[in-house]
Amino acid sequence: PSAASNEENLYYDSASVILCAVGARYNSYCSNIARTFLIDATPVQSKAYEVLLKAHEAAIGMLKPGNRISAAYQAALSVVEKEAPDLVPNLTKSAGTGIGLEFRESGLNLNMKNERVVKAGMVFNVSLGFQNLQCASKNPKNKNFSLLLADTVIVGEQNTEVVTGKSSKAVKDVAYSFNEDEEEEDKHVKVETNGSDHFMSKTVLRSDNHEISKEELRRQHQAELARQKNEETARRLAGGPETGVNRAIAKTAADLIAYKNVNDLPPPRDFMIQIDQKNEAVLLPIYGSMVPFHVATIRTVSSQQDTNRNCFIRIIFNVPGTPFSSHDSNSLKNQGAIYLKEVSFRSKDPRHISEVVQQIKTLRRHVVARESEKAERATLVTQEKLQLAGNRFKPIRLPDLWIRPVFGGRGRKIPGTLEAHVNGFRYSTTRADERVDVMYGNIKHAFFQPAEKEMITLLHFHLHNHIMVGNKKTKDVQFYVEVMDVVQTLGGGKRSAYDPDEIEEEQRERDRKNKINMDFQSFVNRVNDLWGQPQFNGLDLEFDQPLRELGFHGVPHKASAFIVPTSSCLVELVETPFLVVTLSEIEIVNLERVGLGQKNFDMTIVFKDFKRDVLRIDSIPSTSLDGIKEWLDTTDLKYYESRLNLNWRQILKTITDDPQSFIENGGWEFLNLEASDSESEDEEESDQGYQPSDMESESESEDDDSDSASLVESEDEEEEDSEEDSEEEKGKTWEELEREASNADREKGNQSDSEEDRRRRKMKAFGKSRAPPSSAIPKRSKL
Repeated sequence: PSAASNEENLYYDSASVILCAVGARYNSYCSNIARTFLIDATPVQSKAYEVLLKAHEAAIGMLKPGNRISAAYQAALSVVEKEAPDLVPNLTKSAGTGIGLEFRESGLNLNMKNERVVKAGMVFNVSLGFQNLQCASKNPKNKNFSLLLADTVIVGEQNTEVVTGKSSKAVKDVAYSFNEDEEEEDKHVKVETNGSDHFMSKTVLRSDNHEISKEELRRQHQAELARQKNEETARRLAGGPETGVNRAIAKTAADLIAYKNVNDLPPPRDFMIQIDQKNEAVLLPIYGSMVPFHVATIRTVSSQQDTNRNCFIRIIFNVPGTPFSSHDSNSLKNQGAIYLKEVSFRSKDPRHISEVVQQIKTLRRHVVARESEKAERATLVTQEKLQLAGNRFKPIRLPDLWIRPVFGGRGRKIPGTLEAHVNGFRYSTTRADERVDVMYGNIKHAFFQPAEKEMITLLHFHLHNHIMVGNKKTKDVQFYVEVMDVVQTLGGGKRSAYDPDEIEEEQRERDRKNKINMDFQSFVNRVNDLWGQPQFNGLDLEFDQPLRELGFHGVPHKASAFIVPTSSCLVELVETPFLVVTLSEIEIVNLERVGLGQKNFDMTIVFKDFKRDVLRIDSIPSTSLDGIKEWLDTTDLKYYESRLNLNWRQILKTITDDPQSFIENGGWEFLNLEASDSESEDEEESDQGYQPSDMESESESEDDDSDSASLVESEDEEEEDSEEDSEEEKGKTWEELEREASNADREKGNQSDSEEDRRRRKMKAFGKSRAPPSSAIPKRSKL
């Protein structure tokens, strides 16, 4: 028997049995444990559990190197046949399975037919139980019951180790008695057997009155986190201004020199615009001379043709002072110079004009790409040289991988191979210029994400310092394989779900996906073993795997993506640009646009480095709110809620400009929504003393009557108002007559607006306008 975890309370009664089974996976290796808890057990249940416990211990005792696997089940069966022969039909047909990368290793079943030999290093999930047992109980729910015990066992050379043995399965530790009639009689027995540490009262297991809700526990934990976070922020700000990590680096561009002297100019040809590809210059005919301009000084170039078949070419240059123009070292050095902003030429040869425009654009694109790559490489941190794996060990290889970001170039993309060497990874293809080295010391986070609901299986490295992949500067390098091909059916008709070809194709896709995942898993395990060596202890490297069950949809950049937490990060590794946020760098998280009726909300992540821009994840479905709160609270991250989006750039500027005031005013508590709500309630209470003035004209009082009256009013209020009107208003008689007339008309179905009715309403309004000031504010009458 098995069940999924939920929020419901456990049900128990006399003769109840509770089965608990928990599995865990660490570094892709599985483990399992199961225990049975007895509530006010009957003699039959107690006897069956004692027999099961002896049989379970006997099965574990036979798992020794050299024994047959079947001997374990045979030992358990012998105990049951000796102690309780009538329970043999209820014994499970297997005593467990092998366990490892797979939860159940099919070739290592602990049953009567398995003749394989037990070897040292094998790991077994020894799971034994009784099923469909009967007991005498008044409650029909408890007549049938089952028992189960399971432990994870490692076979050693000398001894067999039960790695889950710290959880006791002795009768005194799993049997509880809550029968109030027998409690006083068995009190001394419980003290001797259970002890004070193991006794649990009914209110502990099921507490309807005194149970603290999960939301209350979370609120208490968040209050403690707020106090700790404010103290930590105060200490950090008191230490002095921090230097931002992303501080802009002044770029120094080289002098743009096309020709060193006049003699290097090419000979003129018919005074036409010329393009010198070698010296990256454009020669323009100006007043009978060929004047050179470096192509990097050109901002845009365009051409057009008029009705007289004349063509015009227009060239606009980069000039200091124009919007969006870069202020390089040349403009700063020659501040007193006169710049040419724009030049136009006319020609009757449209073919030549189009060729010139195309050549200038191509040359300019090439020069800009080269200069930007040179500027990016100038800011790179020098890395150590890769030490290839020679005679020490064979490099760990993973073939047929694609890389992101992709290499530049216009050729066909080809896959490559990733190799793990002595101090880093190397990815290379068959082309000599397509090679990337990733040093172990430069890796900040490493991720392995198998294909579950995605189309790719991937390895992702988030780096400390940028590296160059082709001509791109990046901190994120990813290697992946597509687990299934995109297939488009050309037939047009729908294929049956029971089509043999369709079923076979789906099976091939599943086999391909499983094989790719296993290949990646094997590579990850071998690299983890390599990183476990003493020389890599200071790097703290280990492949992390995203937790899909905690994931949520959101928009971190421009498109919606599925964002998944890991043990140390918040990542999105499928869509580009990638998202990798280190949890230890987060100061607080603010959940914005949270309120009733909202279908989605936003998450703002504020980093400890206040000079770094906040990260916004927009349009998160409101159904994910509770899960995100639970995850943030579990990872000890302080979160706040607000109903509106905040201007974080201004907030962070205020904090960095005057950190002392920020600390004295309570730190981040200005984001506390509950405190803001209480303050607003106090303000509303103070405003309730306002009373409208009754010194208004007749028409204004009528308007106020209709606008300020409540939309939902009780019959009692109307009766009270009518009683006051009867004592103080002179139009009482007319009101009674009007009510009687309207009732009579309603009964007859006649709702005509006669002259007499209009006169009565006018008299009523005249009577109300003469009401004394002490009367209550009149209410809107019900029809």
